[in-house]
Amino acid sequence: MTPSEKTGPSRIEDPALLTGQGRFLDDMDPLPGTLVATVVRSPHAHARIKAVHLDVARNHPGVAAVIGPEEVLATLRPFPLSVKAPTPYYPTATDKTRFVGEPVVVVVAADRYAAEDAAELVEIEYEVLPAVVRTDQALEDDAPRLHDQADSNVATDRTFTFGEVDAAFDRAAHTVTGSYSFPRYSSTPMECYSVVADWQDRADGPEITAWSNFHGPFSMAPVVAGSLGIPTSSLRLVVPADIGGSFGIKSAVYPYIALMALASKHAGRPVRWTEDRLEHLQASSSGSDRLMTFSAAVDDDGVVSALRVDLVDNVGAYLRPPEPSTLYRCFGNITGAYRIEQVEIRARAVVTNKAPTGLNRGFGGQQLYFGLERLIDDIAAELGLDPADVRRRNLLDADQFPHATPSGGIYDSGDYHRAFELALANVDYDRLRKEQAVARGNGEWMGIGMATIVDPSATNIGYVGLATPVQDRTAKRGKSGSTEHVRISVDLQGVVSVLLGTVPQGQGHATVARDIVARHLGLPVEQVRPRVEMDTNSTPWTISSGSYSSRFAPLLTSALLEAADRIAATIKIAAGVLLEADPGTLELADGTVRVVDEPSRSVEFRHAAGLVHWDPGSLPEGVSARLYEEAAFTPPQSKAASRTDQINSSLCYGFVAEVVVVRIDPETLRITIENVSSVHDAGTILNQTLVDGQIHGALAQALGGALYEEMTYSDSGQPTAGTFMDYLCPTSAEACFPLVSDHVVTPSPLTRLGAKGSGEGSSMSLPVAIANAVADALAPEGIAINSLPLHGNVLHQLLHQTKGT
Repeated sequence: MTPSEKTGPSRIEDPALLTGQGRFLDDMDPLPGTLVATVVRSPHAHARIKAVHLDVARNHPGVAAVIGPEEVLATLRPFPLSVKAPTPYYPTATDKTRFVGEPVVVVVAADRYAAEDAAELVEIEYEVLPAVVRTDQALEDDAPRLHDQADSNVATDRTFTFGEVDAAFDRAAHTVTGSYSFPRYSSTPMECYSVVADWQDRADGPEITAWSNFHGPFSMAPVVAGSLGIPTSSLRLVVPADIGGSFGIKSAVYPYIALMALASKHAGRPVRWTEDRLEHLQASSSGSDRLMTFSAAVDDDGVVSALRVDLVDNVGAYLRPPEPSTLYRCFGNITGAYRIEQVEIRARAVVTNKAPTGLNRGFGGQQLYFGLERLIDDIAAELGLDPADVRRRNLLDADQFPHATPSGGIYDSGDYHRAFELALANVDYDRLRKEQAVARGNGEWMGIGMATIVDPSATNIGYVGLATPVQDRTAKRGKSGSTEHVRISVDLQGVVSVLLGTVPQGQGHATVARDIVARHLGLPVEQVRPRVEMDTNSTPWTISSGSYSSRFAPLLTSALLEAADRIAATIKIAAGVLLEADPGTLELADGTVRVVDEPSRSVEFRHAAGLVHWDPGSLPEGVSARLYEEAAFTPPQSKAASRTDQINSSLCYGFVAEVVVVRIDPETLRITIENVSSVHDAGTILNQTLVDGQIHGALAQALGGALYEEMTYSDSGQPTAGTFMDYLCPTSAEACFPLVSDHVVTPSPLTRLGAKGSGEGSSMSLPVAIANAVADALAPEGIAINSLPLHGNVLHQLLHQTKGT
């Protein structure tokens, strides 16, 4: 295999981005006569709205409309929620504000300057109320109540038991318990939210067109339509080819789609709104912060027989869709990479006076594995075992696949031991332990941490149903979904167009799709033209479409091959007419259609395509003159949650093993990453360069959550990290650490190419691997690491708490 074959073709997305020709929404003017909006936000974390005075702002020169709670309540409905919780959510505050930065009023004017000036003229009378931001405090009976209709701040609370958990704990030689805390942090894309919305009243009701840098998932389309009170077919969503990154956060732009549509209705013109960085950090979205307790029933060798898990997610002011997804996205892989047969899970979501949460790269997995992998290290410490040995004794064996987890996951393939041993070998683990012993003898703080995780991909959105008790689920109305659609067409000159519905954010979907289709049809890549813009009026899509949960490699590529198969069949029939040959004897190769046993007998692919377009009457009777195919790949393994609350929450399950070496300066408490060994099993690798890029990006994002990033709040609910001066993201300097990246390939038997997802794995594994390394470094000081992020201030506090000073 040549280097180019191994790495795959160069990214076709790059030239436009590198030459400033990207098509970002804020650079585009898709609708003529567009006005500009600005949002007036609450300065209070919790306050009752007593009065809103808008007349002065409405009379300001250049202002076309000003809408507040009254207009919102008159037209919009609360967004449909994933569960029946008394936490009604509108795109603005209506009765009271529940987080700093919550929209209250929208001002629409001829330009941003006039809108901002008029916004300063809006007067809102507030009655400030006590706030609650900490998860544990929100659970208390006397905590300030965010939603007056609710009995408490607990929005959802479910308990699941699989197997004889109590009996396993009764028999266990040891019970090891750890309580852990995972922080709230953001995705910080390059481009913040942007929306251009147009409300048009038609004879049969409103029609709304919204351009936005939305990345899906399109399960949000009926949520937006439900708020607007229109059928989903009356809502047209358009997404440009470039959206400036997302990492999950741009699924939460949808409240502003509804809000700007309402603004357009009142202004009588299309309305544009683009969020600035201050607004984004203050009020957009983030991953949920979680308190969790993990207990393991363990024998003398460190083998875990049962697990108890208590998860409490702080979802902010509202249970905003798709929450409580963070609790359930990894339900099927709750036991990680381990052979654990009995599990009990309690899953709760609480509302607090923080901004609402949502998707963040690896969502649900970051939180889960921080608790599970810290627990494995705690087991090793309590039993006096090497953490690598504890993992070896619990990892699933290669001959145990497919493996059914207690909670319903079906792991499709893997060789966890081989990948883990490779990760250890790539840093010479035995040598590192000897080096650490010498370092400790010299009073140095050196730590070695590791994590072994299952990387779920091609999410089955049916997991959301688990938040509803079985008795409350409507029969025959279950939810499931891992479907992806694609459309392929061939023009009269043999040029192949591929229309994707995955709404990429920079992952290189167009590059991979072009390569796959070209190889399958035997064409040069220049003859295949992929398109990635989304228009719900013309692009094939379904409720589960979108760029999330690493869906492209397993799902969309499978749909690509199915559509390409149909195109190839028609081309062979047309070529058979030209060659007077049986289509079954033909193959597509080198831009031609040729006889397999007589390659010199051939016709150009384009000539065969031309026959279908120009001379369809020459086709055999009953053959459709169709070079336009849509395909939907729907894996039968993705089912709705069972009556026993089990679900295969993803189609594919990859694997990641990471080893991290750190040193901590005793004077400055600076943590230096000396080495990272990362081994991934993502099934068949479609493009080595793109996979490596995704892994490196996930490592950088994970580094931020582990050592730098945290959305902090004061006790009064005020954000205290509202700019990049306080909210610290790693730069290229911090993300430049020694890295050995490697791969093990166990193809998935469930996808056409054997591919699994790979873009999120390290975002789940590296944070806890770093935490384990820091805990290992500071073990001689008696310090426990139970939360993130870890930086000098945190270590300083931990050291002084331990010393009692």
